[in-house]
Amino acid sequence: MILSQEQWMELRAFKALADAGATWAEIARETGYDWRTVKRYLSAEAGSSPPAPAKRGPGPRKTDPYAHLIDAWLRRQPKLKASVIWERLVNEHGFDGHYQRVKVYVRENRARLTAIDPEPTGFHRRFEVLAGAQAQVDWGDEGEILTAAGPLHAYSFHMTLSYSRDPFCCFTASQDLGSFWDCHRRAFAHFGGVPATIVYDRTKTVVRRHVGRGQATPLHPEAVAFASHYGFAIRLAPARRPQAKGRVERQVEIVRTHVLNGREFDSLAAMDAAFLAWLPVRRAQVHRTHGEVIAVRAERDRAALSPLPEQPYVVCERHTRRVAKDCLISFQASCYSVPWRQVRPGVRVELRVTPAEVAIWSLGRQPQLLATHPRAAYRGTWQVDQTHWDGLPGSDAPLPACTGDCELAPAPASEPGQLTLGELAGWAQTPAARVPVARRTLATYDRVGGLG
Repeated sequence: MILSQEQWMELRAFKALADAGATWAEIARETGYDWRTVKRYLSAEAGSSPPAPAKRGPGPRKTDPYAHLIDAWLRRQPKLKASVIWERLVNEHGFDGHYQRVKVYVRENRARLTAIDPEPTGFHRRFEVLAGAQAQVDWGDEGEILTAAGPLHAYSFHMTLSYSRDPFCCFTASQDLGSFWDCHRRAFAHFGGVPATIVYDRTKTVVRRHVGRGQATPLHPEAVAFASHYGFAIRLAPARRPQAKGRVERQVEIVRTHVLNGREFDSLAAMDAAFLAWLPVRRAQVHRTHGEVIAVRAERDRAALSPLPEQPYVVCERHTRRVAKDCLISFQASCYSVPWRQVRPGVRVELRVTPAEVAIWSLGRQPQLLATHPRAAYRGTWQVDQTHWDGLPGSDAPLPACTGDCELAPAPASEPGQLTLGELAGWAQTPAARVPVARRTLATYDRVGGLG
């Protein structure tokens, strides 16, 4: 039996027993080794160190004749799987070795051949920021709510101060450019200032287009203008790395769990009110990461924010539309009127849309403002100024049938579920109002349902 260095040192501790006259068998019973092994290492003829085992060089591997092929494939495609390499060697080059031999070779040589650092999987670096230095922004999809005017898809906008985890949330019916930056203005007013940096996903409201890895990402012009006006820097989170803005990612789930789940809402305002009612509860909690009350730490965070500018920056979307023959323009399934004396049928105009209003401008070197309307709160509504139709044939009718690109629908009444006489008259002229409807007694439905 050949002992290792550690085993030999332990056995040499019994040399004193051998010198005192103990037999090899007695020492063997104490050490657990065979008496022949004890005699070999403790006799007077034994040297001062154990004999080194004979060194054997590594034998030839089955993959050695194919090493040049594997190396070439890995240099060409660094992430090529070992199973694919083994399959090609077997089918194309007659390799008769086991898959494990190829797997071991690839694992030992991939990094050397590709000169690529291994990517960390499942790990990320924690970071902390100074007060007022950073905020993080994210969207949440909250599904449909049933309002008085019908179903409405709701989204939640979240901004979280990274130093204190002080949250802000509001709810909108759209994720478009105007709504996105309008939510920023509401968040800045809530916090009383502007953070130095805001972290975003690579959304189309912030990024103009996506580019390859290692290339500079071009930002949306309105995002650059808005950030310049309020004095903050835009930072983009790496793709498919939610940990880069984990503070706000976690806040989306917290708001959904504590504010929305198990409740029913009939408007976006009711959802905003529910969040504001819950907010003092959240701010009074001790955060498990920094160990302080959120509201106490938020005082230092808010004090370090930059002041708000005197004038807000209003972001607008720009769209071109054609004017129909009834002087109406269709945008997002709603109709807006323009004065007939300043346009002609089929001419293109520009719509400058904000969350609150729709401004209609003429095109050309010197554009002129044609009309301004409040933005329709629901799809299929009409925003009409009756003076735009003065002098047209049939202008005494409250609302003529919309032609062209307009999607026809009655305008919502001031009170849900009620229509004025003028709105009823306009709806009566639409094609939907002239569809014949069959009349049946309730007994007919009882027979169909098997209740009769």
